Amino acid sequence: MSRATLPRFDLMGWDRKDISHPYPVYRRYREAAPVHRTASGPDRPDTFYVFTYDDVVRVLSDRRFGRNPRAASGDTGTRTAPVPIPAEHRALRTIVENWLVFLDPPRHTELRSLLNSRFSPSIVTDLRPRITRLAQQLVERLGGHREADLVEGFAAPFPILVISELLGLPEEDRAWLRAGAVALQEASTTRSRGAGGYERAEAASREFARYFRREVDRRSGSDGGDLLTLLVRARDTGTRLSVDGIVGTCVHLLTAGHETTTNFLAKAVLALRAHPEILAELRGAPEVTPLAVEELMRYDPPVQAVTRWAYEDARLGGYDVPRGSRVVALLGSANRDPARFPDPDVLDVHRAADRHLGFGLGIHYCLGATLARAEAEIGLRTLLDGIPGLGRGGHRVEYADDLVFHGPTRLVLDLSDLP
Repeated sequence: MSRATLPRFDLMGWDRKDISHPYPVYRRYREAAPVHRTASGPDRPDTFYVFTYDDVVRVLSDRRFGRNPRAASGDTGTRTAPVPIPAEHRALRTIVENWLVFLDPPRHTELRSLLNSRFSPSIVTDLRPRITRLAQQLVERLGGHREADLVEGFAAPFPILVISELLGLPEEDRAWLRAGAVALQEASTTRSRGAGGYERAEAASREFARYFRREVDRRSGSDGGDLLTLLVRARDTGTRLSVDGIVGTCVHLLTAGHETTTNFLAKAVLALRAHPEILAELRGAPEVTPLAVEELMRYDPPVQAVTRWAYEDARLGGYDVPRGSRVVALLGSANRDPARFPDPDVLDVHRAADRHLGFGLGIHYCLGATLARAEAEIGLRTLLDGIPGLGRGGHRVEYADDLVFHGPTRLVLDLSDLP
């Protein structure tokens, strides 16, 4: 298929079969049009979809591409969220425009430096016993059921419990936090075009704002050691961090911190069920689990695409990319690029997959990558050890209508072998 005959690429409107396995579609574009330009209509910037590993690396690491569309267009007016949120959804816009992933320096640098101390390898190492207990408790609750939805019963609540623990939030609030995070996620992904998506996200944003403002007030002057108290102390000691910034940061950690791990764990189980020889190897060789996590993150990453904006004129894949253009980097395609990973469609847990882009790259490299790796290793290990029939029996799976945050909304497994 030539560049001229390729259909218009879009992040939305995929059928269920393709969205569960987008890699053949990526391959066609990567081979015929590694940078695919689409016109966005009058008075709107064109979009450039980037499919190869080298081009994606360039977009993510080159400071000429950033997260703020107004900075790209030269508009120095009021800051806005770099997702198309309608103006009437004010609570949602206020939260999203304060997300770390959508900030540029210097605000990004200051906030990230503050957060890095709570996501360091030493802090995560200290958390591992508690993370393990949380995972084991969830698997134990699956006992006695002949079948269970692995997303609802394990993959979704597990990272919410971990992030809530890090923030110091009460255990009794965690089911509510999960529901709100799911509702709000609709407005920052391709799901937001569904009926009522923005309205549900706006309602969740108002509730989150009230909740976290109460938590901020409660912690003012406290000497607690949780992350939320650390943010409040930073606000009180002269940083530029506002209450809106604290609320946005907490909500961002809940949404990004749970959705990616949820999707990873659900898709990892599906991949291992399709490769029983690898599942058997992992059961007998726990030391291979960290390598398996890296390869599974390459093979089917939980985030498939990220958006940047051209801050200056640039050139990609033979195209001139004018300032103000939207550039979408397809992480899932880059991770399957044979120019970087030999036999990329083969799941090989002994591959040197450490250069995958599952956690992004550059200044927006995933803040919680160390924690996410720990959650992935512990979660996967707990499932392998706690569910003897993980690789047997049938399953039913339904994928979210979302190519960006990519994964199943349901994964019902036969657990008849569970004690």
